[in-house]
Amino acid sequence: MYAVVSSGGKQYKVQEGDILRVEKIPGDVGSSIIFDQVLMVADGDKVNIGQPVLDDALVEGHIVEQGKGKKIIVFKYKRRKRYRRKQGHRQQFTAIKIDSIKAKAAKAPKKAEPKAEAKKAVKKAAPKKAATPKAEAKVEAKKPAVAKKEVQKPATKKPATPKAKKTEAKPTAKKEAAPKPTAKKTAAKSTAAKKTAPKTTAAKKTTAKKTETKKTTAKPKKKAE
Repeated sequence: MYAVVSSGGKQYKVQEGDILRVEKIPGDVGSSIIFDQVLMVADGDKVNIGQPVLDDALVEGHIVEQGKGKKIIVFKYKRRKRYRRKQGHRQQFTAIKIDSIKAKAAKAPKKAEPKAEAKKAVKKAAPKKAATPKAEAKVEAKKPAVAKKEVQKPATKKPATPKAKKTEAKPTAKKEAAPKPTAKKTAAKSTAAKKTAPKTTAAKKTTAKKTETKKTTAKPKKKAE
């Protein structure tokens, strides 16, 4: 007799008296452990397979050892980068001795009696037949109301007169272009030129006066004896 058990995300085939190493399970040495996730139990020709687990099957055992596995070296290396990392690892495990495998035969579901099912079907069908004439009467009573509504629909409605949109007349005449002030500027320049002209003539007159005064002030030179 053997069973297939799931523990730590892994599946193990187990028999009575076997020592099984599984992923670490917290507990002291000698404490009992029960595996409730039993996937299959086989006893000679009788095989029970769960979907996915058997509800009535259990595997019992007790802890024999809490230890670590062999050391594994984890080495990382990248060439031309001066990168090297070395690390060791020891995986922890729990050794369990299997004491017993308990499996109960699954109970077959009881089949319902055909007579009881036939009686229930007759009882359900009877009220439906009684309810059908009432429903037909209601439908016929509702139909004239629909006809009245249809008669009221053809009432002619006055066609809505389209509202005339107010069109605002945009002024077509464009504003006359205002005269450019360039003429005034040119006139101002000409007047300024006229004002500057008398200054030059006044300057010439002053220079003429100066030359006359020089001539008058000049003394006759003495004759050499």
